[in-house]
Amino acid sequence: MKKKTNFGDLPKENSEVKSAKIVVVPVPYDGTSTWVKGADKGPEAIIEASANMELYDIETDSEVFRQGIFTDKPVKEKSTPEKMVTAVEKVISNHIKNEKFTVLLGGEHSVSIGAINAHAENYSDLTILQLDAHLDMRDEYLGSKCSHACVMARAKDVMTRAKELCSIVQVGVRSLDAAEKKCIDPKRLFFAEKIRTQKKWQNKAIAQMTSKVYITIDLDVFDPGILPSTGTPEPGGMGWYEVLEFLKEVNKKREIVGFDVVELCPNKQEKSSNFLAAKLIYKLLSYKFNK
Repeated sequence: MKKKTNFGDLPKENSEVKSAKIVVVPVPYDGTSTWVKGADKGPEAIIEASANMELYDIETDSEVFRQGIFTDKPVKEKSTPEKMVTAVEKVISNHIKNEKFTVLLGGEHSVSIGAINAHAENYSDLTILQLDAHLDMRDEYLGSKCSHACVMARAKDVMTRAKELCSIVQVGVRSLDAAEKKCIDPKRLFFAEKIRTQKKWQNKAIAQMTSKVYITIDLDVFDPGILPSTGTPEPGGMGWYEVLEFLKEVNKKREIVGFDVVELCPNKQEKSSNFLAAKLIYKLLSYKFNK
């Protein structure tokens, strides 16, 4: 069987770069993860799974693929995490300047740093919304400032340089190192265990966001009962409809300018995680382009 390289396995007229409004950028990188390896296989697995989706979305009564979804060639820089980040930033910036809406496919979470940098450079009044089991606020981890454990520390750096202090909102977190406690902003951090009992947490989270939002989604935000194939699974995660309801509200009240989906570690015996990731991407695109 021929390997799928085109998100959604779309026909040519719906997947050409010139006419597409959406660009998918795969980044098969897994250089700093420290437990389950395999996130570099994530983009390929998501694209393969996406070929099996129904392209009509019931909820939005739409077929977002008709907006055009071009799948770019993978970013293959792997020599160092720093060089990978620079390569990703360059690719994403070019697409933004060509007025494309970008979707980054990881790969481990460090790939998001380049995309965050690119969006911060090209958009003002920007918030980074992180859906994740982990805080990812270590300044350095195992000798690298561009580790998967440092993603939001680097996001905080770029927001500071852009003079948008604390334009970060974190949702679904349920694991952090004691040293990261000093990085917590209680108004902008929504622990998974607390949002289960707070009816108005979504409104509180969105109230902390500026007009434009870049979303980074680490798939371990989901409970491992519905998404086990990730590098660092944590119990007590969010559910499918809980995440979708939140993303839908963000889309209603703010402008989503790009997003990434990372940390899928495919398992040959378990395909549902791959499909969930592909479906999540398609659902969020359906919300974005049917606002």
